[in-house]
Amino acid sequence: MNPTAINAVLGSPFVSVALPIVFAVFLASWMQNKRFDDMNRRFDEIAASTNRRFDDINRRFDEMNRKFEEIVARLTRIEAKLDNHEERVIRLEERTSPLGKLR
Repeated sequence: MNPTAINAVLGSPFVSVALPIVFAVFLASWMQNKRFDDMNRRFDEIAASTNRRFDDINRRFDEMNRKFEEIVARLTRIEAKLDNHEERVIRLEERTSPLGKLR
């Protein structure tokens, strides 16, 4: 190629106007794609952090439910003992009450 042909190609409107615009569009889209990748990574980190927090809250709820079940079981046993004591007190009152002796 001769130098005048190279100058003609480099001086053409396509090379001087359209090619920089095309290059700028590709560069801008590549940069935006990097930003989207960064944003997606950040969203993934936030989602993972939120999931960990929810898992921690669920573990705490499970622990509280277990403790409540233990408390309910203890209260049920105490209630059964109180019912037994109530029956014993009633029998004792009947034996020792002056009205119970009149019968």
